Amino acid sequence: MVDFGARLESALGTFGQICLGIDPHPFLLEQWGLDDTAEGAQEFGLRAVDAAAGSVGVVKPQVAFFERHGGAGILALEQVVRAARDAGLLVIADAKRGDIGSTVEAYGQAWLSPGSPLEADAMTVVAYQGVESLRGVIDLAGASGKGLFILAATSNPEALATQTAEVRVGLHAGATVARQVVDEVGAFGTGAGLRSVGVVIGGNLVLDELGLDPATLAGTPILAPGYGEQGASLTDIAATFGVAAPGVIANVGRGVLKLGPQRLSDALLSAVDEVRGAL
Repeated sequence: MVDFGARLESALGTFGQICLGIDPHPFLLEQWGLDDTAEGAQEFGLRAVDAAAGSVGVVKPQVAFFERHGGAGILALEQVVRAARDAGLLVIADAKRGDIGSTVEAYGQAWLSPGSPLEADAMTVVAYQGVESLRGVIDLAGASGKGLFILAATSNPEALATQTAEVRVGLHAGATVARQVVDEVGAFGTGAGLRSVGVVIGGNLVLDELGLDPATLAGTPILAPGYGEQGASLTDIAATFGVAAPGVIANVGRGVLKLGPQRLSDALLSAVDEVRGAL
């Protein structure tokens, strides 16, 4: 069984470091001539998968935009995830689940168990209860050859106060909350190549302001939102992430999706070239 880190490294090496966020916002459905229904979200997702296949190596369906349509939306998401994986794309389910014990393990079983209707290659998780609270889903991911991305420093401005707060107790006393998450994630894997447990860090952030050192992120896959609509530029990846830049997965969403399905593939290829040129 090839672990997720190795598969991710291969995908980034082959197709570049762009990830397409599949986000069927109501306004995008309207622009694409689709109804704001589960059926519309499914068609949107399938068209996005068609454009992504052969252009990028990774897609990230935003679960919430399917969940809002109830059970029919979940069925639509199953179809999109299956189509993406059948097309050879790595699928990161942007579910942002988090809890403790058997509950977080159950979340992992839904998204990471081989044969599950929602089986993805990786999922996003939240460690507000502490990184070690995710032990069940971390172990499950490792046993299944899957990946995880743990939120560390997110792209929304409201997060800054919490994520730059100082840790007061334990081994990480004096560090920021974001730094503690990064350091604890870094312990889940050693050796050459990308690990299978990564972090989410916004591409529109200044790492120093969060107490983060790019050197500590080398080898850790970094799912980086914030490009396009949130102000980050793809040409700044090297400047932002330094020696950790080879492990960055730059997510693009609304900025390319609003161009429509006919122009999406070309927009993705252009973004891939932009990152390669910058690095």
